[in-house]
Amino acid sequence: MQSGSFSTPMLVRKWRQRPIWLVPMYYAWTSLVFGLILPRLEHAYGTRYASYLAGYGLSLSVTSTQALLSAVTSGMMALTAIVFSVAYITVQFNSIAYSPRLALMFARDPKLFHSFGIFIATFLYALITLAWVDRGGSGTVPLLSVLLVGVLVTISMFLFTRLVRGVSDMQVTNTLHSVGDRGRDVIQEMFNRLEEKGRPTKRTAPAQDVVPGPVTQSLRYHGKPRAIAELDAGALVRLAEAADGLIVMDCAVGDSLVDDSLLLRVHDGKHQIPERELMQAIDLRRERTFEQDPKYPIRLLVDIAIKALSAAVNDPTTAVQALDQIEDLLRRLARMELDAGYAYDAKGVLRLIFPMPSWEDYLRLSFDEIRRYGAGSVQVVRRLRSALAGIEESLTMEARITAVRQYTMQIDWSVTRSDLDPEDRAVASQQDRQGLGLSRKPAPPKPVAAEPLQPVKAAGAT
Repeated sequence: MQSGSFSTPMLVRKWRQRPIWLVPMYYAWTSLVFGLILPRLEHAYGTRYASYLAGYGLSLSVTSTQALLSAVTSGMMALTAIVFSVAYITVQFNSIAYSPRLALMFARDPKLFHSFGIFIATFLYALITLAWVDRGGSGTVPLLSVLLVGVLVTISMFLFTRLVRGVSDMQVTNTLHSVGDRGRDVIQEMFNRLEEKGRPTKRTAPAQDVVPGPVTQSLRYHGKPRAIAELDAGALVRLAEAADGLIVMDCAVGDSLVDDSLLLRVHDGKHQIPERELMQAIDLRRERTFEQDPKYPIRLLVDIAIKALSAAVNDPTTAVQALDQIEDLLRRLARMELDAGYAYDAKGVLRLIFPMPSWEDYLRLSFDEIRRYGAGSVQVVRRLRSALAGIEESLTMEARITAVRQYTMQIDWSVTRSDLDPEDRAVASQQDRQGLGLSRKPAPPKPVAAEPLQPVKAAGAT
């Protein structure tokens, strides 16, 4: 199987991507279970080890224990409110400063919800333990539960420190690196390298030579607008193999679906495939995700760049930093087999065809809007030239090299039509990885072999 093969089954991914808001509830339920069991056991059998622990100086008075637990319960409520405020400000800042789509990545950070869970668990367990202090006038203290509360408070302080430190993620450099890292992970997981293309595989025929037969079944989407987040290529291949047919996807990962959209067609199917099983192999969500979609991190980086280039912000340096990440992603994609939207069964029979973006699609997604909105910025144009020159150096396929060179010509045309004066245009024609900092002139043209010089004849010579 080619680029439709993924290491983690989609069912496992769906289980991992269960609603993130349930994480604090898991902590709350766990603390309630422990709160109903451990203090009760201590109250019933605490006299057996109370004297033993007292010998190590671990005895606590009822009054001090009640004061301690009361302070913990009230303090955890205040701490939770502070953390919620910090999280809200972080999400709002990223939504306004960078991109509304980027804010979702911070709002769904697992560290935030695990921290909320620990805070809630500490509050609930301290509250339950407080109810077992001097239970029935016994004058006893559930010492193990009090120690557990102390451990939870320590963990809460550690998580709070990490959350405060996480405010630095709002810096544009860290944000760009975070998005770039997600893109690098997706590219590494999705594609086969070009150099691996020649390895022997058992296939009945090359995918490009397969002509799909008549359509025997089609699947349409009915429901509210949704985006295709993932395709379970393995499940679709098995369904096509069971029907002895070929599934051709009409929608790609990242596409938005509206009511009555055509999802896929089955060609040459000997049996009907249940629509419910086909739909289970397609993960639909309200918004695009990073899984199986290398275009999405590039889209986010471009959003940050063009917002920085807007007249309201006017921050071309941020656009240059975004181009650093975009260039790195394109260099990685340049080494990958991009146009292989095919999947085979174990016998080498083609069973699935799905749309995949081409190299030209990635180029236009990465640079079109930045080129348009940054044509009047010398800094951005110089960085664009440098990015294209670096990408061209890492390419080995002639068709992709030609596409990059044609795009460089488009930058020339954009600069020509811009408001830059002739001197600025001359400066913009140079390459600079810093945008403005260290000029690198365009590479000189390759020398053409000169015609051999003819000997000069003397006057009157025959």
